[in-house]
Amino acid sequence: MGLADALSGKTVERRGRTAKPSPDGSRPLPGWRRYWPMYTAVSPFFILFAVFGVFPVGFSIYLSFMSWDGIGETRPIGWENYAYLVTDSDFWQSIGNTLVIWILSTVPMVFLALVIAYALHTTVRFKAFYRVAYFVPNVTSIVAMTLVLGSVFSDSSGLLNSALRAISAGEVGWLSDPWAMKISVGAITIWRWVGYNAIICLAGLQAISSDVFEAAKVDGADNRQTFFRITIPMLRPVILFVAVTSTIGGLQLFTEPQVLFPVDDNGNVGGPGGEATTIVLYLYQQAFVFNRFGYGAAVGWALFLLIAVFSVINWRLIGGRDEDAIGTGRRKEKSRAR
Repeated sequence: MGLADALSGKTVERRGRTAKPSPDGSRPLPGWRRYWPMYTAVSPFFILFAVFGVFPVGFSIYLSFMSWDGIGETRPIGWENYAYLVTDSDFWQSIGNTLVIWILSTVPMVFLALVIAYALHTTVRFKAFYRVAYFVPNVTSIVAMTLVLGSVFSDSSGLLNSALRAISAGEVGWLSDPWAMKISVGAITIWRWVGYNAIICLAGLQAISSDVFEAAKVDGADNRQTFFRITIPMLRPVILFVAVTSTIGGLQLFTEPQVLFPVDDNGNVGGPGGEATTIVLYLYQQAFVFNRFGYGAAVGWALFLLIAVFSVINWRLIGGRDEDAIGTGRRKEKSRAR
């Protein structure tokens, strides 16, 4: 047997080994047919995601360039929805209302969440009870609790005004005064989300080594100094997460003002003068009350752009220092290596 025959024999043998049938006598399926059971098993998720995720997003982009009342035919109008959006005073009022409510709710909410998390971290007794108690508002029906708290903020028979009258401090139009309306919505938002954010911050605190706090006590630092000089700087990634998620949730505020100030007979939302109309509530009014679905889609994409801008701002304000510090450290290492 020559060298060529030997080589050809080895090739045949190798090919025979690769094409060797399975123990049950069947040959393996070629190509993609071998993996179709796995693809079939995970396909429901991708189908649902395409139907309820990808398609609505794509259709909303298409719809923002159309005029459609939800029943008849769509009529292409180009950029008219966006052009009208820029000059719409009601839209800009809804942006202003949303930003004011966001400031009134998010800033104190993040601070209270940090304080509550620090208190839960340092307390000794009833830890589990307090954690559950602070998290309960987040899993409670927000519609039901907004109705309950709406009776608390009622102008005529609310508990707050009854308490103010009892101490001869006058009354506040919690559901009629422009600033008091925003404070009412912000207070309900704080009540709902402060416990959730506190649990997130508590998880970040538990990831910090206890040796750091013990060293601070040895150096004579009190609780206030430990909180502001050790806890907050080391919790910066968690604070960034809480700030970004709170910003996204605050700019998408809908349920609280919609329940407190329902749509009147003329289709107006957001209470007297629309002073509590948020962007999503304005979107709801345009699309589902006035049946202007094309313009509502344009408002939705304007909201998306606003959320993206504020998320980047939060990232740069809170997380930017860490990135700068990392970049400075890398530059120092390169200079030392040289």
